[in-house]
Amino acid sequence: MALSLKINGKTQEVEADPGTPLLWVIRDELNMTGTKFGCGVASCGACTVHLNGEPVRSCQTYIEDVEDAEITTIEAIGDNAIGAAVQQAWVELDVVQCGYCQSGQVMSAVGLLSENPKPSAQEIDDYMHGNACRCATYQRIRAGIQRAADILEA
Repeated sequence: MALSLKINGKTQEVEADPGTPLLWVIRDELNMTGTKFGCGVASCGACTVHLNGEPVRSCQTYIEDVEDAEITTIEAIGDNAIGAAVQQAWVELDVVQCGYCQSGQVMSAVGLLSENPKPSAQEIDDYMHGNACRCATYQRIRAGIQRAADILEA
């Protein structure tokens, strides 16, 4: 099935069977490998992308449901002020350990700061719940989000 998708501000033509998860179109059809496969059941957050500005799990978002949506992946999240602040904070605080989950963590952090520009530690923990990190860098992730909020406030 031929579909036209708007990803990272560009219209892309793709061929995908109905029921194909967006994750596989992004990775296999469009060769954007920043979005990761983690669990396949929307429980870990590694595959998080933005759909019309909202974080969604791309492993459980089906291609036929996103044709008219604006999709943003990790490859373009730094093009807006919040995404750039999160990326800057991640680098400043050396948040990443192995890095596998980090694109999903960043995408969720941008979603949080878009809704709540100055979240408390508890609000961060609540919002980020469901983004798994095998290396358990949760304290650094929380600090990174708090630092990004400070960067945006300055």
